Amino acid sequence: IYRWPFEKDGQSVHIDVQGAITLDEASLARTAVLASVGLALAMESDVRDDIEAGRLVRVLEDWTPILSPLSLYYPSRRNPTAAFKAFVEFARRQSGASINPDAVYSSGRAEPG
Repeated sequence: IYRWPFEKDGQSVHIDVQGAITLDEASLARTAVLASVGLALAMESDVRDDIEAGRLVRVLEDWTPILSPLSLYYPSRRNPTAAFKAFVEFARRQSGASINPDAVYSSGRAEPG
């Protein structure tokens, strides 16, 4: 099960969450929370409209970690096309991340650039 990460003032903790229901699909977790089934660790973009409309409220906001806003996954056995490399560079510039699209290990992990 995924451990929920929290961070405040440079202090990080990971919590093993237990409950009657465990979901790994963002839309199902959102639906469950809106039905008052429990809590969800969600990306802000997935619940922003619900928060602004007052359907959901933030809890533990002081302990919210800043997560990478974008992840790209693709098969490591393929050489990326020029178009894909251009897209990765565009996404990197838009997100402010520093990723080298040419630095792919055999495990498929990108090396930070």
